[in-house]
Amino acid sequence: MSTDTQTETLGFQTEVKQLLHLMVHSLYSNKEIFLRELISNASDAADKMRFAAVSDGSLYGDDSDLAIRITFDKEAKTLTISDNGIGMDRANVIDHLGTIAKSGTSEFLQNLTGDQQKDSQLIGQFGVGFYSSFIVADEVEVITRKAGADVSEGVHWRSKGEGEFDISQVEKLGRGTDVILHLKADETEFAEGFRLRSLVRKYSDHISIPVIMMKEHYGEDADKQEPEEETVNSATALWTKSRSEIKDEEYQEFYKHVSHDFNEPLTWSHNKVEGKFDYTSLLYIPAKAPMDMWQREATRGLKLYVQRVYIMDEAEQFLPMYLRFIKGVVDSNDLSLNVSREILQKDPVIDSMRSALTKRVLDILEKMAKKKPEDYAKFWTEFGQVMKEGPAEDHGNKDKIANLLRFASSNDDKTEQSHSLADYKGRMQEGQDKIYYVVADNHNTAKNSPHLEIFRKKGIEVLLLSERVDEWLMSHMMEFDGTQLQDVAKGALDLGEVEDEAEKKEHEEQAKQFEGLVERVQTLLADQVDSVRITHRLTDSPACLVVGEQDMGLQMRRIMEAAGQAMPSSKPTFELNPEHPLVAKLNDEADEDRFGELARVLFDQAQLAEGGQLDDPAAYVSRLNKLLLELSA
Repeated sequence: MSTDTQTETLGFQTEVKQLLHLMVHSLYSNKEIFLRELISNASDAADKMRFAAVSDGSLYGDDSDLAIRITFDKEAKTLTISDNGIGMDRANVIDHLGTIAKSGTSEFLQNLTGDQQKDSQLIGQFGVGFYSSFIVADEVEVITRKAGADVSEGVHWRSKGEGEFDISQVEKLGRGTDVILHLKADETEFAEGFRLRSLVRKYSDHISIPVIMMKEHYGEDADKQEPEEETVNSATALWTKSRSEIKDEEYQEFYKHVSHDFNEPLTWSHNKVEGKFDYTSLLYIPAKAPMDMWQREATRGLKLYVQRVYIMDEAEQFLPMYLRFIKGVVDSNDLSLNVSREILQKDPVIDSMRSALTKRVLDILEKMAKKKPEDYAKFWTEFGQVMKEGPAEDHGNKDKIANLLRFASSNDDKTEQSHSLADYKGRMQEGQDKIYYVVADNHNTAKNSPHLEIFRKKGIEVLLLSERVDEWLMSHMMEFDGTQLQDVAKGALDLGEVEDEAEKKEHEEQAKQFEGLVERVQTLLADQVDSVRITHRLTDSPACLVVGEQDMGLQMRRIMEAAGQAMPSSKPTFELNPEHPLVAKLNDEADEDRFGELARVLFDQAQLAEGGQLDDPAAYVSRLNKLLLELSA
């Protein structure tokens, strides 16, 4: 490079001055991404060069191997990013480096038509990434020569980012651009080989052209080694390859790269969409739930690329919250991005992609459930509770999600949640018109709930729900495939056609027979219950508690209260089993004090059977001990 000639000092466009101030002080939350921006610009220039050479191969000269080179000098505190791409002339430099949003790509695209636009694979569209250099550098130089221009027509641009820049003409042997950063005193970490290599692999591993650095040697013989270049990035975006070209092992290794998970994924889906929107997705179902899955502030989302340029790690806009465990990559040609690329703008393209990607994940899971039930059982063990958030969050896919849900069941009383709603429907008795379920704090409480007694007697299956999310889930699941879902602990019991007329008549007669008892207990427990009634849902227990059909369940109420949520007052219905000896004894008890003691013991026991807590456990123990002493006397 010869001495500068025709040096000229020019002022930045007003918007650029504002941008530089914003960039240095607050725009980028992570300063290291300046390297991503500069490599992205270099890759952009290489893509332009490749496309221009299609119609004029002479532009390559004797340098047709497109590459990006990174060199550094720790003592001089400089970092240089060089490319042999399309380069710029003096007008380009003034226009593009002195003016915002003039990376050259948007103008370049205007000259393309039809499929050429896709073939060019241009990745600019951003225009301001270059200025991020000033986050880590107190001075930046650009030395560039446009492809096809004479060696003497190189351009030297220099600025301290303070409102003006110098520009001059120089000699430059090779085409392309060198960006030289004079690093700030406290940013010398960016003049270290290991740090730079790790950043290239983190942000630019899948740039389609090689990023080259000088190989570093260590040990006693390091100084004797011949200088040798090495490619730092993989230079191929895995997801851009055809599925037939990719081995399972490559998919699995890439999963570990994007997820930082040591386990193999359960499955994955690699899909390219063309049409109204163009994008490629590579989605993974992990085998293990992350440790922070239940932390609302935890990072989540897909890695986002735009035409192979890495944008962000956690692009959460592309999948709903209940699919926060999905890992993978989405690479779009259509997205608009804001100035920092850190926050996606509101864009209808995002909504369309979110809808399509969500359906894609649900289809993967549906396929797994049908063809690999063992894998789906593993998936459900890890992520079932999260999937149960789906119907409340994603009403449009509620039916799809409902088919994926799994529950424990009285059919086998096992703790494993292995029964689908479709399985339940297939086992329904003749005349049964509802899907029955019970909600409790744990599996044993659900399995042994007194509400199940009549169902077990008649062989009617009941789903056993015992997770904190279950009642919330069921509040958004009124029916499945046209069949109503019914909480067996809510409202009056109606088994429909499963009961015959003789049974119904017998129940009516029993209710009349015990009207006096019902009235006495109602008067005694007026402050604690909404009503008292005779029930036929019990076979072994003397009593149980039932909430109103539209009331919040007891489990959800306890969860809300434990979270400090003020709840409106609500009283349960107290149901008595007329065929139980204790209820018969209660009915025959003439001593009002003893009647009161026994009725309260039965009420407290019903609360305990529900998994509830007593307001006064000591009083319950005292009453129970008193009755035991009287019985043993």
